[in-house]
Amino acid sequence: MQEAHTPLSDIRARIAQAARIARRDPAGVTLVAVSKTKPASAIESLIAAGQAVFGENRVQEAQDKWPALREAHPEVLLHLVGQLQSNKAEDAVRLFDCIHSLDRPSLLTALAKAMDRTGRRVPLFVQVNIGAEEQKGGCAIADLPALLAQARTADLPVQGLMCVPPAGIEAAPFFALLGKLAADNGVSGLSMGMSDDFETAVMLGATHIRVGSALFGAR
Repeated sequence: MQEAHTPLSDIRARIAQAARIARRDPAGVTLVAVSKTKPASAIESLIAAGQAVFGENRVQEAQDKWPALREAHPEVLLHLVGQLQSNKAEDAVRLFDCIHSLDRPSLLTALAKAMDRTGRRVPLFVQVNIGAEEQKGGCAIADLPALLAQARTADLPVQGLMCVPPAGIEAAPFFALLGKLAADNGVSGLSMGMSDDFETAVMLGATHIRVGSALFGAR
């Protein structure tokens, strides 16, 4: 019987097509369903359809919403994809299975202490301010080698790099630059691509794409 057409099935098909064009295995791309501001009922529907990785932007919202969901669905993984305040580092380490927003030495120190206290080693992505935008979070490109060296000294599990390209212009050059920075610095994960540009990201090597509105509808 043919699978019913849903936003999730459509996104999966588009990931697979983009991966084929790039001669990649689609299984190498993790779809993170960004569920910020969405109710548990909408998340439950996607879990029932087979989605197993979700992303939230704020620690407080996730604390309010996810404990019951995690108890009901222990197989589901939760990623923090928004900026993180240092004073929320321990809360984040306790709740999330991956953090995409390491961007400064003070947060690195807080996360290292939190992981030591909790005994959890949560994989991290270093967020790079790939467009050098003053209003955006992220580590400056020039500061990336030092931050990665500090993370290695602290024995933090850095999985890769993350970026949010500037809005309104072609994302491909920024995705390509993030891939080069990852290769130059010896990390392999690439968290890049959202609802409007994830296919481009997949073709340029994304290992994690963060899709919200294309799955859940406009906020």
